[in-house]
Amino acid sequence: MKFFVDSADVAQIRELAELGMVDGVTTNPSLILKSGRDIREVTAEICALTAGPVSAEVVATETAAMVAEGRRLASIAPNIAIKLPLTWDGLRACRVLTGEGRMVNVTLCFSANQALVAAKAGATFISPFIGRLDDINHDGAGLIADIRTIYDNYGFRTQILAASIRTVNHVTEVARVGADVATVPPEIIRKLVHHPLTDAGLATFLKDWARTGQKIL
Repeated sequence: MKFFVDSADVAQIRELAELGMVDGVTTNPSLILKSGRDIREVTAEICALTAGPVSAEVVATETAAMVAEGRRLASIAPNIAIKLPLTWDGLRACRVLTGEGRMVNVTLCFSANQALVAAKAGATFISPFIGRLDDINHDGAGLIADIRTIYDNYGFRTQILAASIRTVNHVTEVARVGADVATVPPEIIRKLVHHPLTDAGLATFLKDWARTGQKIL
């Protein structure tokens, strides 16, 4: 499973990229606001840090304006994936932009039927928001599994990009049911490495090594 970093913080993305943890990046208007940066400037910096897709989101709600904004965002770098909302206007814009050979990430997906129509409209990525579904007592990982089954049944090439990842368990769940990508906040990616038994085991090894009185260097 690929990891996309869900952030517009260039320093955090760079750190994770150096560890080989970045297959792409997703941003949205809220993350751009949090960064305090100009969208074109910060997006260009992010695109330079990874060869993978970098999602940049339109804010228009009507098809023609979405297409115009998408083209402008795509001009920032060749690895831009234009992020569009899962509405009829968004799907129309998806059809136009993918027809031009551009990557499109259709976002704010909350049902298998939405994922089906997005795939038929030519989406490169579909972004089901599993954390928000879990918040209202729905099964976010179950949605990923349903979409996986539907896409595999009919050979859709749209990649399932699990979004709204809130916990390390979410990462395990979406990997188990076959998400192509998980877009994960930097703090959750860092937590993936931690386990109390690892910490306890290392402490024991270091204590015993100190008792040997030896040095490696």
